[in-house]
Amino acid sequence: MQIFFYFVMVLHVIVSLVLIGVVLVQQGRSADLAGAFGGQGSQTAFGPRAAANVLTRVTTWSAVIFMITSLSLTILYMRGQHSRSVLEGSQPISGPAKSGK
Repeated sequence: MQIFFYFVMVLHVIVSLVLIGVVLVQQGRSADLAGAFGGQGSQTAFGPRAAANVLTRVTTWSAVIFMITSLSLTILYMRGQHSRSVLEGSQPISGPAKSGK
């Protein structure tokens, strides 16, 4: 079970890096100078629409895989040996609180 946890963790990191890279590569709509005057984008390697479609699909699938791995890591962590409370070792405070006046 722990091997699966580490596999999902590595996949999560790889998908995170891909998602960051794909988002940074994309341009906003009409971000170049030609877009300001109503021209088509001429700076894309795949043409004006093909690059947007490929990058949009990669972004969508990366985001979906990122969400799935995030939920999977949470579930695997809680089912593992790590499921304990943050307040497990704390002592309760006894007595009334005193004012500093």
